[in-house]
Amino acid sequence: MRLPVELRRVAPRPATGVFILESGLSRRGVDEETAAQLHGTAKNTYPVLDRMQPADFARLLSAGEIAPGAAPLLPFVPAVVAGAGLTAFSSGLLGLYPRTPGTRREGSLRPTREGAAPAEDTWMLGIGLGFVVDEMARGTR
Repeated sequence: MRLPVELRRVAPRPATGVFILESGLSRRGVDEETAAQLHGTAKNTYPVLDRMQPADFARLLSAGEIAPGAAPLLPFVPAVVAGAGLTAFSSGLLGLYPRTPGTRREGSLRPTREGAAPAEDTWMLGIGLGFVVDEMARGTR
């Protein structure tokens, strides 16, 4: 009998899933000030978001965290699907890091104290890519 989740993924699936899911759930129904703050940070990095209202952005962000957060927690979701979601989500977060003033030391990719949290999102990218590459390599075995 084949387990729905392979043993090597038992730790990274819930570790990433719970972290992202909690973040998405905590952003549901945020107040106007928090929505404006989230939107302000994002639109400075991704100017196309300037056209959105802060409340709409906060709702979209919440849903955008809930989906990739829930996927790794559900054993019937294939690792490649969960990995693709984690990779896409973490790539968007990592896009904030080099473009947000004050997160990097001048002329370097090394983070400042304020940039440590966004830089830590690299672990999520690594797990997501690991799931995708593992599943792709599995198909060639």
